[in-house]
Amino acid sequence: MRRTLVTAVALALAGVSGLSSAAAPQPTPARMSQTTTQLPRNVVPTHYDVAITPDIAKLTLAGKAVISLEVLEATPTITLNALDMAFSNVALTPASGKGRALTPRVSVDTAAQTATFTFAAPLAPGAYRLAMDYTGRIGTQANGLFAIDYDTAAGRRRALFTQFENSDARRMIPSWDEPAHKATFTLTATVPTGQMAVSNMPATSKKDLGNGTTRVAFAPSPKMSTYLLFLSVGDFERATTQADGVEIGVVTQRGAIDQARFALESSVDVLREYNDYFGTPYPLPKLDNVASPGASQFFSAMENWGAIFTFEHTLLLDPSISTQSDKQRVFAVAAHEIAHQWFGDLVTMSWWDDLWLNEGFATWMASRTTQKLHPEWNTQLEAIGARESAMALDSVASTHPVVQHVETVEQASQAFDSITYEKGSAVIRMLEGYVGGEAWRDGVRSYMKQHAYGNTVSDDLWREIQSAAGKPVLDIAHDFTLQPGIPMLRVAGGRCEDGRTTLTLTQDEFTRDRPGKTPLRWRVPVIAQGVGGQQVRTLVEGGQGTLDVPGCGPVVVNAGQSGYYRTLYAPAQFAALRDGFAKLDAIDQLGVMNDVWALGMAGLQAPSDYLDLVQATPRDADPQIWGDIAGALRSLDAYYRGNAARQATFRRFAIAQLAPVFARVGWEAKPGEADPTKVLRTDLIEALGALGDRTVIEEARRRYAAQDSIPLPGELRRSVLGVVARHADAATWDRLHAAAKAEKTPLVKDELYMLLSSAQDATLAQRALDLALTDEPGATNSAGMIRTVAGLHPDLAFDFAVAHREQVDAKVDSTSRSRYYPRLANNSLDPAMIGKLQAYADAYVAPGSRRATENAAANIAYRVGVKKERLPAIDAWLARHKG
Repeated sequence: MRRTLVTAVALALAGVSGLSSAAAPQPTPARMSQTTTQLPRNVVPTHYDVAITPDIAKLTLAGKAVISLEVLEATPTITLNALDMAFSNVALTPASGKGRALTPRVSVDTAAQTATFTFAAPLAPGAYRLAMDYTGRIGTQANGLFAIDYDTAAGRRRALFTQFENSDARRMIPSWDEPAHKATFTLTATVPTGQMAVSNMPATSKKDLGNGTTRVAFAPSPKMSTYLLFLSVGDFERATTQADGVEIGVVTQRGAIDQARFALESSVDVLREYNDYFGTPYPLPKLDNVASPGASQFFSAMENWGAIFTFEHTLLLDPSISTQSDKQRVFAVAAHEIAHQWFGDLVTMSWWDDLWLNEGFATWMASRTTQKLHPEWNTQLEAIGARESAMALDSVASTHPVVQHVETVEQASQAFDSITYEKGSAVIRMLEGYVGGEAWRDGVRSYMKQHAYGNTVSDDLWREIQSAAGKPVLDIAHDFTLQPGIPMLRVAGGRCEDGRTTLTLTQDEFTRDRPGKTPLRWRVPVIAQGVGGQQVRTLVEGGQGTLDVPGCGPVVVNAGQSGYYRTLYAPAQFAALRDGFAKLDAIDQLGVMNDVWALGMAGLQAPSDYLDLVQATPRDADPQIWGDIAGALRSLDAYYRGNAARQATFRRFAIAQLAPVFARVGWEAKPGEADPTKVLRTDLIEALGALGDRTVIEEARRRYAAQDSIPLPGELRRSVLGVVARHADAATWDRLHAAAKAEKTPLVKDELYMLLSSAQDATLAQRALDLALTDEPGATNSAGMIRTVAGLHPDLAFDFAVAHREQVDAKVDSTSRSRYYPRLANNSLDPAMIGKLQAYADAYVAPGSRRATENAAANIAYRVGVKKERLPAIDAWLARHKG
């Protein structure tokens, strides 16, 4: 893979309660009939009153729920979602309190994840309360209510957290566990005395029960979807501040609160920015960000309303190991999750078909906000890497539209991919560029006001944007979200007369695995610019277009890189861009390079053209350009795996390009150094180490050996240890293993176990795989270790995981399983792996949930083709450029 850049409580409570009930629009019968559901439509919930008592030691839970509901038409049954639950003392009473209680018969359908309550006679339409006692389970992976065990200097600790997206609230609360079934929640939790309980809303009371437990009651929530409910319990501490009348907090394991200070400060800045941008103030009285040790193969953070959940590796900054990249990621993820407090929480997609409305928008919003609030990071270039991540999936036959049809829980889990996130973000970026930032914001503000506390589909957004902009947004948006794939513009012409260059644009389609495919048609917004000239805009419709660009020099089509399309220049146009490459804006340098890379690897232009651009890149180019080049050269190097002589030739070239840049950057940070340079330093150390640069490897080993007397600075520690671990012998691996076992800080400990899994020696890789199946690394680290091994040993890791499938399944969160195994194989260069993937899917994956398998098979076939058909041209170019 290429490198891609992830209160005033009482007063506010009164405001939230009134707003949530008065402003919440009720879904119309027409809208409800169009929304996918796996439950009958004849009963809807309005409020949940839930009391949870977890047994933290036994990993079980006891619950009491009283659900207020509306029966819309006469029915003898009520069916809701429930998983791994047993029920008792079930009774239904009229909401008025008049009339006798009805006791239903309860049946549980494990496969459908439902519980059905059957009554002796049909229930008349009206309001009721369904009360029940139930028991359930606490897991050890991030699904439902789950436990995380972690080490501290004071000993072993256990904390509880919830993760409900997409369909796991049913593991803790019997519920209508679908996004369109919004309701209010009142939660009470009985927890060990002395431990902290955190939920979406502030606690309103705490009562010591005298038996070692305390009952904590939380304020009623606003109307929201089940997947946004949250509870955590543990030995925590909390730091708070205020912003725009909201209490902002961070919650960590005891002793780590200082490592969350940057996240706390960032949350204040982001909340203020979003209050202004959305034009609708954040409506809850508090906003916490809760840190958890451990990891998931499905997610890093979750936007629970008022109580964001984030794993420590994406929230805390430990000075002993955290880098500038980590700091930027903490901000970006916080910005993403806080954006969800509006896009996703306040306004929620009706069904998982429109998941991109949550994730694409939050991804775009985080990118925009990071660049605005931290211009010193120059993160605008990262949008190109994100776009490339989407295009990697969108260029093969197994892709899907941004708006996709989802029928099952497993399909909903698979919807969380780069098409949903990064393509969704890229389409928004393109459309904002087309209509203008002010018109786009006006449309978003109107959308928020119109649909607050409700559910929407994509066209609800497009209509508000189109109304605000006065431009035909709907048609363009439909082209890019209702059909899959990537437009490709072929650029020809280039004649310059009277100081203007005329280009012809022909719209094709970029695909990596279907040469000759009849292209789909898109309306493509295009921004072009001659070097140093003014921008020209057009809309390519019907497959053809022309551009008259001021000036007679090289022209960048997709100037500023806001468009979601590939650009294939005719040889003369490419030569002009190559020769004037140093004069292009950095974002256009990166965009052109990414296009040339993808087009070259797909056989649409000479693959060696990319190497020409590498040589044309100035040594003092934007650090992110060289970071991207480093990632690309590492990717090319991986194709040579198994052929030492050819790989050595390529590595000499790659090192010759990167070493002079690293010489400029150096091992040590300089006073006043720009933040992007700090990121580049670690990128280059890791890349040169991976490429076998003996100078970097030996220096990393020297620093590692001397760390007892000269401690490794936090900015370099992970990179230095990464080089050492990659090239480790048995003795070095044992030393790293001893350090991992002795480490008491979860954030550092987890990192060390991942490093143990990164050795290029196959024997050591096997030791890491064996270790992953023990209890030693921690329940949520094992899957990550196996996946890390797969980076250098995909065939070994896949075969091992399948051979130990039952053990591995227990260490992977259930939302990830159908895609976890294919991802292990993704970097294989063995054609036989495609058959192995198919056999695995046939045995263990439902026919409608095999997209991850299809994606991996397509990527392997592509990689095999690149190795066979593209590397000879790279070899020939290297032979011509020995000097």
